[in-house]
Amino acid sequence: MGVSDVAGTEEQGAGPTSPCVDPLGDPFLPARFAVPTRPATFLRRDRLARHLDQALRTPLTVVNGAAGAGKTLLVADWAAGLDRPVAWLTTGAVDQGPGMFWAYLVQALHASGTPVSASVGRPSDANRVDHTLLARLAADLSIRDRPVIVVLDEYDRVSAPEIADQLDFVLHHAGTGLHLIVVTRTEPLLPLHRYRAAGAMTEIRGAELAFTPGEAATLLARHGLRLGAAAVSALVARTQGWAAGLRLCALAALDSPDPELYLKEFEADRSTVADFLLAEVLKRQTAETQDLLLRVSALERFCPDLANVLTGRGDAEPLLAGLHRENAFVEYLGHAWYRLHPLFGEILRAHLRVRSPGIEPELHRRAARWLRRSGFLSEMLVHGAAAGDWEFTAGALVEDLAIGRLFTGLRSADLAELFSRMGPEAESPATNLVRAARDLSRSDLDRGLAHLHHAEEGLAEDAPGTAAARLSCALLEVLAARLTGSPARAEEAAAAAGDLRQEVPAHLLDKHPELIALLQTHLGSARLWAGHFEDARAALTTVAARSGGAATALAREESLGHLALIDYLKGWPGRAERKAVAAMSETDRLSGDPPSGSGIDRVVLAAVAVDRDDLAQAQSLLDAAADSSPALLDPVTEAGRAIATARLLLARGHTRAALAAAEPDVSAAVVSPWAQGQASLVASAVHLAEGRPEAAVRILQEVPDDQLMCAVAAAQAQLAAGRPDVAIDLLDGAHPEGRAGPAVTVRATLVRAQAADAAGDSAGTRRHLGHALIEARRERLRRPFLEAGPWLRPLLDTEAVQGLGAGWLTPGPPLPLSQSAVPVVEELSGRESDVLQRLAQMMSTEDIAADLYLSVNTVKTHLKSVYRKLGVNRRNDAVRRARALRLL
Repeated sequence: MGVSDVAGTEEQGAGPTSPCVDPLGDPFLPARFAVPTRPATFLRRDRLARHLDQALRTPLTVVNGAAGAGKTLLVADWAAGLDRPVAWLTTGAVDQGPGMFWAYLVQALHASGTPVSASVGRPSDANRVDHTLLARLAADLSIRDRPVIVVLDEYDRVSAPEIADQLDFVLHHAGTGLHLIVVTRTEPLLPLHRYRAAGAMTEIRGAELAFTPGEAATLLARHGLRLGAAAVSALVARTQGWAAGLRLCALAALDSPDPELYLKEFEADRSTVADFLLAEVLKRQTAETQDLLLRVSALERFCPDLANVLTGRGDAEPLLAGLHRENAFVEYLGHAWYRLHPLFGEILRAHLRVRSPGIEPELHRRAARWLRRSGFLSEMLVHGAAAGDWEFTAGALVEDLAIGRLFTGLRSADLAELFSRMGPEAESPATNLVRAARDLSRSDLDRGLAHLHHAEEGLAEDAPGTAAARLSCALLEVLAARLTGSPARAEEAAAAAGDLRQEVPAHLLDKHPELIALLQTHLGSARLWAGHFEDARAALTTVAARSGGAATALAREESLGHLALIDYLKGWPGRAERKAVAAMSETDRLSGDPPSGSGIDRVVLAAVAVDRDDLAQAQSLLDAAADSSPALLDPVTEAGRAIATARLLLARGHTRAALAAAEPDVSAAVVSPWAQGQASLVASAVHLAEGRPEAAVRILQEVPDDQLMCAVAAAQAQLAAGRPDVAIDLLDGAHPEGRAGPAVTVRATLVRAQAADAAGDSAGTRRHLGHALIEARRERLRRPFLEAGPWLRPLLDTEAVQGLGAGWLTPGPPLPLSQSAVPVVEELSGRESDVLQRLAQMMSTEDIAADLYLSVNTVKTHLKSVYRKLGVNRRNDAVRRARALRLL
């Protein structure tokens, strides 16, 4: 039998074998062999073209993406740029048989000018193809000097599994003679895992097909639209870089008088994008699948179980898997969760409202209850609010012990906005608690306290299941006490909270660490206002030492800021600065948003900057603190702001303005001793500056004796009034050097130096002044010397102490310490001084590490350095030596 006979009879089909007709006897459709023409606005994307060049090195290439992703035009443009023919076949309807498929594929080879041996033959039966034809075709391709390139476009329309097996057979046995490029919306049935494992496959998928903002800007420009970078980025985010969406949006925007505004605000469901997605995606699905898509459009994300709750059926799992596999704008997020493409979701929601008006609240209600049972609190709140079921939503928030989320966390503002839609008709202890939290978080005391009292009235102490609500009440009571300056009330509420913690399930406390962190922070602030520094430090340190993420970020920021203020008030500006910087970085590293706390960290840094005579920096920090509009306007922050502002004005010589600024405009239940003392310090400094030392003395006599800074200022006033003996007695009675930081001790030592100078004791003057300069240099404290008076300037220019102030207090390079000024000792670093101070307090190495937030090994390293610099080998010797050198 001859070759022509084989070609004509290799299959016993009924159709003709003419090369011009298919097995059914119909003419081949030339359009199915034509490489698609690119429109004038087509954008060639070099990154994709370069990736597609790998198709020339692998047997199989799959370009897989959703409808309108730009797959076909990408491959068509690439194929048109090759220096060889490409056999292009746009596959036919899904009900075609293998015989029809292979007949068209062979004809595609002929149409591209690729010669196929007559021995290969043609199928004559539309529904089948003989294996020998496939073997002859593979053999014919395998002997080519130059590989044949075949593109199968719209391959997702090929549904017969045997065709995939036949393609795999031909591709495998053609060897290097065939490069097959499959363009499809769905995962082809070919054994892709085998090709991937062998490195014999090139893949371009939907994520890679998406337009970048730069590419989108160029594409829009080709349509005549030139938009700003922000507008382009917003459009890319909304379309997720979907090619058809970008083109359709561009065409629609051209008809708008303000294209940029149109692209920002267009309603997806009323655009050509909707027509495309409804026709190409939704209407291709079965009735059950359409119903599923419409109902899940109410959700940001969904899983099969949740989708089943919305549909009332049990078929969501295979339907969702199929939609994702078909690239039907259903994205897989992992762990059985999915989401819709944003534009597709918008359009489906609008379609749902038309098809089933009024159903959305019920869908949200069902979703909220499933999410509540499944432990997805944040999403449950969104859907509960969308359903308008405020009692359920607020109740879930409170019962979960999550009331603190209204204050802290990356989504606290979103949560507050969500509950702002709650109307007055929602009336329950939980809704009143949420209202109270929302109002108190904005320092709206009147409304917050009214809602809190209503909530408490509705909670019976012995009612089962109310422990979480009563603990939430205690938190808000402590916050209210902080905001009103009522430390006794804060202690009472904190004690109640301690009892209630025993009644709340431990897993809820572990799940919401922010509640206890916030409670301790508010308690610490209330204690600080009362002047109970060590008790405040104890509460605040437990929070500052916590590890955690966004949930406790605000509490850590606030605690560190308050600890910084305590350090500042006790005269330790370096420690205060470190804690304040740590406080600012706490929220900065988690969010670009301004801090939502009191802003005490910036206030402390401003006060430290004044002590260092960096007045421009101090003003900048105070301006930033004012511009940030902190939510919590508590007495501690307002007093701190008043102190920093007054001291800045004083440093600039604005004495009257400083006096007015020193009194904070706060309404507190009790007077804060340190706030009153700081205001008296400013007032006394104003009187001294204006030549009224007796007035300064009288003001400071009203301040309690335990405020060391005030005792030092009183000594300075007495010295200015001509009573040096009284001044020295005040200093000796206060013993500030052993109990306060350098901001206090430097000023005290300068008073001693001035008294010695007035008495003609030049050696004592040099000794005290040298010690003050060493202490101040470690902290860069300039203001004490600038405020000391005219007696100091000549002394600073003397050879004995000149080197100690050079380079930081006075012009010129710093010189080595002079033997005539103080005993020879290598200067300790700031951190070494911190360790030494704690060593003198008999703290263990572990305690020092915990107090300074250092590792034990780091503390040991600092101790070795301290010992070396002091010339000792033991703890006790180091403390004695340091005291002898007046370093303690």
